[in-house]
Amino acid sequence: MKRDAVSSQNVASVGYDQQTQTLEVEFHNGSVYQYFDVPQHVYQQLVGGVSVGKYLNEEIKGNYRYARL
Repeated sequence: MKRDAVSSQNVASVGYDQQTQTLEVEFHNGSVYQYFDVPQHVYQQLVGGVSVGKYLNEEIKGNYRYARL
């Protein structure tokens, strides 16, 4: 999945597959996670907000199934 770099202390890049509603997050430490069944508007709010890390922690982690790649 293609990911785009973001400005964040913890998150290096994020990508999104609209067909499968899969969000992919790469952290600066090299770990990559995929979050499943994430609506497109949630992805748009993630990348369009002030703090990617804060939005990820408050709105995505714990709310969507995920897998570490």
